[in-house]
Amino acid sequence: MSEETKGMGEVPETDERRAVIRQVIEEFINLQKQNAEPAYKAELMEERRKREELERRLNELAEENRRQRQLREEAEKGAAIRAELQRLGVSKVDLAFKVVKDDIYRTEDGRLMGRGEHGELSLREYLTRFVQENPEFLPARIGGGSGTVEIPRNAGAGTSSIELERIRPGMSREEAERAREEIVRIASQLLGSR
Repeated sequence: MSEETKGMGEVPETDERRAVIRQVIEEFINLQKQNAEPAYKAELMEERRKREELERRLNELAEENRRQRQLREEAEKGAAIRAELQRLGVSKVDLAFKVVKDDIYRTEDGRLMGRGEHGELSLREYLTRFVQENPEFLPARIGGGSGTVEIPRNAGAGTSSIELERIRPGMSREEAERAREEIVRIASQLLGSR
């Protein structure tokens, strides 16, 4: 054979070899894919389960955070209302708080406002107006009234030789007798001044 024929004869054999090698490689790759595919699917399913679990936990944490923030805001609101009521001189702070707490709300910018008959007012203005309209929440101004007894100014001062803190169970007979006599003396002074 001539060199041209040899060269031509080798070309088809090389192309065939390449085609066979290519086919074997493709079959090997396909076989590898088929073998690895179940493992990939299982891995994908596991990753999906983990992601769903993390999303669920994230949603739970977000909800818990929202509840905690709401509780904190309610506590801050309650503390601010009680402090303002005390500043205004209210003696029955808890009772007044129960009356006004539902009318007070927080604006978007964080300020506390009161909603009432006169429209929307700041917390201080609302509570000031509330206390003015409801003086029964303030301490009594006059200590007297029907049925009260005026204590003479000299009743507490003077010859009192016994202190109330010293009257207790188990005290000596002499001290108990002195305390009884002192109580009788003060009571007779009070009843005598009527």
